[in-house]
Amino acid sequence: MSVGHYENFPVGSLLLPRKMRRAVHAIYHFARYADDVADEGEASPAERLAELDRLEADLDRIAAGEPTRIELMAPLAAAIAAHDLPLQPLRDLLSAFRQDVAKTRYQNFAELVDYCRRSANPVGRLMLALSGESDARSLAQSDGICTALQLINFWQDAAVDWGKGRVYLPQEDLARFGVDEAQIAAGRFDAQWRALMLYQVERTRKMLQAGAPLGRTLRGRLGLELRLIVMGGDRILHKLHASGGDVFGQRPKLGAGDWIYMMWRACRAK
Repeated sequence: MSVGHYENFPVGSLLLPRKMRRAVHAIYHFARYADDVADEGEASPAERLAELDRLEADLDRIAAGEPTRIELMAPLAAAIAAHDLPLQPLRDLLSAFRQDVAKTRYQNFAELVDYCRRSANPVGRLMLALSGESDARSLAQSDGICTALQLINFWQDAAVDWGKGRVYLPQEDLARFGVDEAQIAAGRFDAQWRALMLYQVERTRKMLQAGAPLGRTLRGRLGLELRLIVMGGDRILHKLHASGGDVFGQRPKLGAGDWIYMMWRACRAK
């Protein structure tokens, strides 16, 4: 359950209620495949978009009660039918992945949060739908957690994403703190980079903490799972803060000591 890509998606976890596991697997495989279509391999942008359109067409078939044509969509259709899951979060994911094909820079934080609204928040909303939670407060807290986790991924992977031709740090913030893309390319850690990263860490921490009470609202194993995910994100933020945001030398990740600490805290915070 590292914080990054879809590894913070609670796939196959023994902590999940058994009745949810098959549906979670189906959602995960859809999201992971679509994400990889947008990001991985040597396909052209046109080929990537065409495959994402194929997935969207199968969502249309599911909505119309028709058989799917893509193999991985059949389990998803079954999960949607069994749990009465909404289709809009799945469409939002595809919207974000289409954006990944063409957009590699974000002018301001609002643009980045809008991307997170479609790339990350749908996962939390689908998990809430599986658990039967749909009140406005829970949805807002889930959105805060998911957006924060996506942002944490961006901050810890700033150097990795540069290698893929992408910069998720808002252009306005780069200019504000006197950092340019040449500095990212060179992997140069200095006072300006430190100030930029600590600024991002602090506002992301506030967002994560605002959503954290949802981990106590949700009961049983799902609540424990969510508390672990939130604490994992918080530990990564702690490591980023401690290093001053120096992600050029080593990408922050969770170790055995972090897991012991997180499990202890998650079990106590009921």
